[in-house]
Amino acid sequence: MFKLKLRARSGLTFLIWFSIIAHLPAPVSAEPEHFITTQGSKFMDGDKEFRFLSFNVPTLNYVEDNMSFEQTNPYALPSEFELRDLYETVKRMGGRVVRTYTIPVRNKNFPRESVTYVEGPGEFNEEAFKALDKALALAAEYDIRVIIPLVNNWQWMGGRPNYADFRGKSENEFWTDRQLIDDFKKTIDFVLNRTNTITGVKYKDDKTIFAWESGNELENPPEWGIEIARYVKSIDENHLFIDGFFAIHGVDHHIFVQQYSIDEPAIDVISTHHYELNSKDMVNNLKATVKMVDGKKPLLLGEFGFIGTAGMERVIDYLIDEEAIPGALAWSLRRHHPAGGFYQHTEPFGHGIYRAYHWPGFDDGVLYDERNFLSMFREKAFEFQGKSVPPISAPKAPTLLAFTAAPKFSWQGSAGASGYDIQRSTSEDGQWKVVAHNIDDVDTPGFDLFSDESAKIGDDYYYRVVALNEAGPSEPSNTVGPFTVEYLTRVDYARHLMTLDSHSGLTIKSGDYRSYKEAFSRISGEKGHQGSYTIPGKLKAFRLFAYESSEKPSLVFTVSENGIDYREVKMDVEEFKSSEDNYDYLVPRLYSIEPKMLATLKDIEFIQFKLTDKVDIVRTEIDYR
Repeated sequence: MFKLKLRARSGLTFLIWFSIIAHLPAPVSAEPEHFITTQGSKFMDGDKEFRFLSFNVPTLNYVEDNMSFEQTNPYALPSEFELRDLYETVKRMGGRVVRTYTIPVRNKNFPRESVTYVEGPGEFNEEAFKALDKALALAAEYDIRVIIPLVNNWQWMGGRPNYADFRGKSENEFWTDRQLIDDFKKTIDFVLNRTNTITGVKYKDDKTIFAWESGNELENPPEWGIEIARYVKSIDENHLFIDGFFAIHGVDHHIFVQQYSIDEPAIDVISTHHYELNSKDMVNNLKATVKMVDGKKPLLLGEFGFIGTAGMERVIDYLIDEEAIPGALAWSLRRHHPAGGFYQHTEPFGHGIYRAYHWPGFDDGVLYDERNFLSMFREKAFEFQGKSVPPISAPKAPTLLAFTAAPKFSWQGSAGASGYDIQRSTSEDGQWKVVAHNIDDVDTPGFDLFSDESAKIGDDYYYRVVALNEAGPSEPSNTVGPFTVEYLTRVDYARHLMTLDSHSGLTIKSGDYRSYKEAFSRISGEKGHQGSYTIPGKLKAFRLFAYESSEKPSLVFTVSENGIDYREVKMDVEEFKSSEDNYDYLVPRLYSIEPKMLATLKDIEFIQFKLTDKVDIVRTEIDYR
């Protein structure tokens, strides 16, 4: 498709990652029996027809949305928890195949510390490829096949422009320059001949791989497409090869599949992408493509989406009846984050409406009917295979992440959970009280999901979490405790203005998520606007997380003991600006009261902020005793 650095407060980072590592089972290899083959316009698994309706998962092997507030590098490698969560989600939704994005290439716009797969011509990052090893090993365990495009036409995650950058050449020379073609062939050779460090199976012999795709939305000439197809087949005769030519239908352009794709024997599968504005145009263009291919090869609907639920259902009903299209992949699905919540992703060409989907759908997705769409999609995925739709099963137990001092925490979510109960007890084997019911885990990325202000300072507690969905509750999570509550935290999640004591000119805004690192909503204001918070007890710490475009901080703070007389207070301001410029990130600034100032603020009841420029606040935390 077009397109954590968590600060170690109270040892949080160490405890989170220790918990992740300690609870992960080792992957088990369970390779499928057959390679997927073709028979006319059909996909075949041995002697059985193989049909699928599933999702693109662009971040299967590479994270591009590590978007916590203080993170300056959005790129990372997926953990085993993330991969298992993804495959569990796909299985629950009836998926059998996922398509990843591409093999990432070093981009000159990436932060220097970012990890990638192709570091230079013939230079490959072993740690990155171990992540792909793990992704394939686990896919086999979950009986899911993987489509792997080999290069991106666009710069997202790195692709054709970046191979050209390595040699100081233009991106269009990628199609004709022998040096650049040979550089790309080095990547192909390395990938296909790689031996998986977990399973011991060479990629070219791995039946978990559904197919290789030349790339994503490639604007290649026929000669290049044919040469690459034949080169791949010269190394690997086992796997299907998909032509990744830029056959795409969008708002203002319609590019059909190419004749060379139909005629070339080394190309097994033809792919087309569809983002028309309505189902009528999408179905008509699909019918025209089916007529062009004429049953000579399977036609894969490699990407489609960005129309309403009713329209998507109409398209899928057409696909179910169309034998010439044995597979279709919607755009796109994201998984849980190992530090809590989900990875979020705004779709840049999603008409200002669509974000990546999270199963089973949440309130934040109401604008694009996420719940109803995903429910419909699951039913159709099983119907696509000619199977009855199984009942929803209860989620597995979540994992509560460690915390200390204050009951403010996160948990690793469960695939298919629609909400969670937060339970508290004064003894490990005692009576558990539900202190929060059916809260979701879709929140601003990088922050704790829950803060229990009903706890009493000085008391000892145990906590656990139970996942919920329409089938019922999960088993309880692990228990954290006992711990003594040293302080409480009041959180303003910026979903409304009611946590503020007073405000003038401020509004709640949503949309344009990417500029705010995918925060769903924020308290927004202009120069001269202001707001204030009351302090529920003795102030211990104050943190306000804001996004600004100004070169200098745009918030001024004053405090008061009585709400009448205010004096200015100096704030510590930390800036987390990223060198990444592929997206329009604003500048994240964290305002906090300097520790040396706290001694002078023992009796304050109000903290007021005034704007000297445009500011968007995504969260405020007040620690108090």
